[in-house]
Amino acid sequence: MLNQNMISEATRLTRAGQLVEATALLQRMLRGESPDPSHALVPPDRLEPPTIDVKANVVEEKESRRTARVSPAPLQRKSIAQFDRLKDFSALSLRGPMTRAPPAATDIAPEGTRFIAGTFRSTNGSRNYKLFVPSRSQEKPLPLVVMLHGCTQSPDDFAAGTRMNFLAEERNCFVVYPEQPSGANQAKCWNWFRTGDQQRDGGEPSLIAGITRQVMRDYPIDQKRVYVAGLSAGGAAAAIMAATYADLYAAVGIHSGLACGAASDLPSAFVAMRQGGGSKNADGGPPVPTIVFHGDRDATVHPNNGDRIVEQSVKAAGLKVKVSGGRVPHGHAYTRTNLADADGRVVSEHWNVHGAGHAWSGGSPAGSYTDPRGPDATREMLRFFLEHSLPD
Repeated sequence: MLNQNMISEATRLTRAGQLVEATALLQRMLRGESPDPSHALVPPDRLEPPTIDVKANVVEEKESRRTARVSPAPLQRKSIAQFDRLKDFSALSLRGPMTRAPPAATDIAPEGTRFIAGTFRSTNGSRNYKLFVPSRSQEKPLPLVVMLHGCTQSPDDFAAGTRMNFLAEERNCFVVYPEQPSGANQAKCWNWFRTGDQQRDGGEPSLIAGITRQVMRDYPIDQKRVYVAGLSAGGAAAAIMAATYADLYAAVGIHSGLACGAASDLPSAFVAMRQGGGSKNADGGPPVPTIVFHGDRDATVHPNNGDRIVEQSVKAAGLKVKVSGGRVPHGHAYTRTNLADADGRVVSEHWNVHGAGHAWSGGSPAGSYTDPRGPDATREMLRFFLEHSLPD
C-alpha cells in the first residue's frame, strides 16, 4: 500500500540530493514497513540526475565473456562506488556491461555493411549516435529504425544483443542508435521519469527527434516509414517519442518499458517500476501503432506496465481482439494479443513472454541483457514496423 507521507518525504530527500535515504525509504514502503527514524545512512555524493532501471538478466553468456574483465575508467569506478551503496534497492544493482568484453565487430553488423559514428547538436544539447547503413542503401528510399538502448548499454552492445543490424540488412533498412552519455545519467539511462524529458521540442525527446531528422536528411530515407524502439529505460523513452512525435514515427516497439507519463519524479518512478505506472495520452491525433514485449517474471519493471502501454496506445472503440499462444522450441511460452481496427489493420500487439525476466527476448548473448530462449523480439518488431507507414 502506498504511504503518501513516505512518498512526500522521499520526494523531499530526492530534491535535497539524498538519493540513498530516498530509495531506502521507498523500499521500506513497498515492503509494507514503517519508517525507521533511528536508522542512519551515510550521506551520499549527489547523483544528478538519479539513475533508474539498470538491472537486467543476462542469460546464457559464453564462458569467455563471463570471465572477461575490463578495467573501469575513473568515472566508472566512482559510479560503481556510489551505486554499491544502493544495493539494498534491487532495481539499481549494476551488472553485465561493466564486466563484459566489448562485442566483436562480427557480432554488431554483417560484412559488406557500414556502422558509422555521428553527432547531432542543437540548442538543447548534443548526442552521439551510431548508424547502420545496409549494403543496398542506394536502391531507393528505405525505412529507418531508431533504437534506444537500456541503462549501462552502448550502441554497439545494444546492436550486438538485438541483432537488429542483421535483420535490417535482410529487410534493407537503416538503423540509428542514439547514445546516452554518462554525463546525462551516470548509468547512461534515458531520463524517462523527468517531466522535462517527456515533452516535444525539449530535453531528450528533442535530441532523439533531431538525430532522426538528421539521418532522414542525410540519407535516402522513406519519410513515411520511420520507427522507434527501445529496451527498459530506452523502451520508456521510445514510448515518450511515440506520444510526442506521432507525426514522425509510423510505429513504436517497447520492450520491458513503461508508458509515457508513468512517472514524473524519482519516487513515482520507483512505484511505477514496482507496481505499474499510469500514463498520459498524446495531445490530439491518432495513436501510434505499438508492439510491446514484456516478460511476466520481470522483477525490475513490473509486467503491468506492458498493459498500461497498450492502453495508452489504443483510443478507438470497437477493436477486434485476437489472442494466440505458442512456445519457442526449448524456450519460453508466450501469449500474443492483437488489437485490430474495422479494416483488419493491427494497431497493437502485446507479447507476454512467460517465465522471462528483464531482458531482450530472443536476443544474442553477444550483447547484454538478452534472453535467447524467448520469441525473437527483433524479427517481430521489424515485421510489425514494416506493416505500417504514416498516412498521406
